[in-house]
Amino acid sequence: MTATIHHPLPPAAAAAAAAHDPAGRLDDDDYPAYTTGCAAEMTGTTAGFLRSLGEHGLITPARSGGGHRRFSRRQLRIVMRARDLVDQGTAVDAACRIIILEDQLDRARRTSEQLDRSRRQHSSA
Repeated sequence: MTATIHHPLPPAAAAAAAAHDPAGRLDDDDYPAYTTGCAAEMTGTTAGFLRSLGEHGLITPARSGGGHRRFSRRQLRIVMRARDLVDQGTAVDAACRIIILEDQLDRARRTSEQLDRSRRQHSSA
């Protein structure tokens, strides 16, 4: 994904946050920390846009105990990529499909590279 969301904390604040975060969730890109309103604000989208990405299978937000959607930083980066495509004139459903295909291609390339490395290691042994 092209978008990066990064809000560094001052060192003292980071140390204090780490002390109160023994599970390490502050550094976890997959921790669903953001509400729909917060996610929409951070990505410059709307709650409806976020819901539509879920309906098209691009993201699957976690649910709070009360059933509210919660988004991770990784999901916010995906939302930003979708927003960029839509801003360029791509339909939402097509943008979702493009991103899904890009992800599948990236995974296939990584798998191929791992297989190549493994073959080279075995052939040199």
